[in-house]
Amino acid sequence: MKKILIISGGLIFLFIACGKTPLPPQEKPEGPSVPKIIVEKEKVEKRQPLPPEVKIRLKKDGKESYSWELTGSDVDQILKVNEKLKKQLGGEQSR
Repeated sequence: MKKILIISGGLIFLFIACGKTPLPPQEKPEGPSVPKIIVEKEKVEKRQPLPPEVKIRLKKDGKESYSWELTGSDVDQILKVNEKLKKQLGGEQSR
C-alpha cells in the first residue's frame, strides 16, 4: 500500500512539474509606449461617368410637322439623338 501511495504521489508531482512552462522575461519599455497607427486607404468606387446631356427644343408648326434644336457638349451624342428624332418624328431639323 505504501508503494502505491509513493508512486501516485511521484506521478502527481511529475505532472505538476512538467505542466508548468517557464514565463518569458518581461521587457521593460525604454520610453512611453507608442500606440500603433494603422492607415487604411479609402476605397474609391469607380463609377462610369454620366452620358453627355443633350437638350432638345422641340417645335411643332401649323403644318403638323416638327422641328428641333439640339444643344450639348458631345457632338457624337447630338448626332445620335438627331437620327433618333428623324426616325421617330420624320421631320426636318432646323438650326
